[in-house]
Amino acid sequence: MGQPTPTYFSLHVEDETLRDLKMRLDRARWPETPPVEPWSTGTSVAYMRDLVDYWRSGFDWRAQEARLNGFRQFKVPLAGIDLHFIHEQGKGPDPMPLLLSHGWPGSVIEFVRILPMLTDPARFGGDPADAFTVVAPSLPGYTLSFTPGQPRFGIVEIAEAFATLMSDVLGYRRFGAQGGDWGAFITSRMGYQFADRLIGIHINLLAVRRDASLANPTPEEQRFLAHLAHWMKEETGYQWIQGTRPTTLSFGLTDSPIGLAAWIAEKFHRWTDNDGTIESAVDRDAMLANIMLYWATGAIGSSFWPYYARMHSPWPIPEGGAITVPTGYAEFPKEILSPPRSLAERTYVDIQRWTKMPKGGHFAALEQPEALANEIRQFFRPLRRSA
Repeated sequence: MGQPTPTYFSLHVEDETLRDLKMRLDRARWPETPPVEPWSTGTSVAYMRDLVDYWRSGFDWRAQEARLNGFRQFKVPLAGIDLHFIHEQGKGPDPMPLLLSHGWPGSVIEFVRILPMLTDPARFGGDPADAFTVVAPSLPGYTLSFTPGQPRFGIVEIAEAFATLMSDVLGYRRFGAQGGDWGAFITSRMGYQFADRLIGIHINLLAVRRDASLANPTPEEQRFLAHLAHWMKEETGYQWIQGTRPTTLSFGLTDSPIGLAAWIAEKFHRWTDNDGTIESAVDRDAMLANIMLYWATGAIGSSFWPYYARMHSPWPIPEGGAITVPTGYAEFPKEILSPPRSLAERTYVDIQRWTKMPKGGHFAALEQPEALANEIRQFFRPLRRSA
């Protein structure tokens, strides 16, 4: 049996879906504002009132839809689902195939600005020899790769599906991979499981175990452990509910667009390198376009599955397992966790580039697309000769 053939895809959210959304936004029922600093107990009520007002009267979904449709999009039946992906050809003498993987609560909207910088570097003042042919899938169970009733995927299953997409469906014998958030875990798992196919991997989050023992930690390691303890106490509530009772949470977020937006916006506020307002780090239209993809597809509940799988399955890189492919890492200053190199090297044994970035946070492709694109180009430049 031959491999499945991708078919062209163009996104169009039905008018009725948009009318229903407006009706729900018009009938908002707002929570009380607690007598504490805004954002200290979760999403700011005042901020959400302003955001929803803009969503109702200022946001142009059709313009965002058209931006996404400016890329070559496909769907292919793979691993029991219809997998959505962008496939943009590079403009250069020998473009390298590059898989881009997003995370939660993200989508391919994260790549709208950075993708042309990778496929056509000369257009942005770069060297055409650094061009990539980019494949950017929607994660299985996320937005455009979701249909009700389909199988659920953890990180291991997603990595296997993406390896099949790149090698068997698209025919790339060897390729590079890059990702942040879950995309970094997927990229790391692929580097571990499919090392013979990977030219190299580049990540902006380290998939380092959080229960690693450190005997006689250095001052840098002590600072990381203190940060990790604070993170586990104050910032992981979303992981526990998404990882243990995802269906219960999905009722509210699937029925209420404001609940959905508040759940996602809180992460944009906490995880970006902002001055107190999300929009100082991420464009408001881009964030709402990302939220809209979750709303229009009804995919928020299924997007929680990697958290459930991680809490009920082994860590995606087995204990003692080593990722031997060449690795690059961009350390953004406001990333949620930044393990020291001494800890990272226990897993990634061939780190060839480690760059401390001057600005940016967890959503690097949205916050600092030029800087991230430049880092990706520089990391893969010497590896192209071995492709």
